[in-house]
Amino acid sequence: MEEYNKKELLSIVAKRVKELRSKKDVTQDNALNDTGIHFGRIEQGKRDISFFTLFKICQYFEISLKDFFTKDFD
Repeated sequence: MEEYNKKELLSIVAKRVKELRSKKDVTQDNALNDTGIHFGRIEQGKRDISFFTLFKICQYFEISLKDFFTKDFD
């Protein structure tokens, strides 16, 4: 299994969240208004989000947690 440091993991999560948001064609402001989650901070890769926040993001994009982690993780 590949070893990741915290910065790398946050970057991967940031990239995935941004990809999902872009694919759904919503702005960060719209996503914030819809969920109460500040996507800008997450997409910068500087914020370590909670499991509950990640769960809410997956619900918003209508994907499972498993699907979220299927891409870019070994």
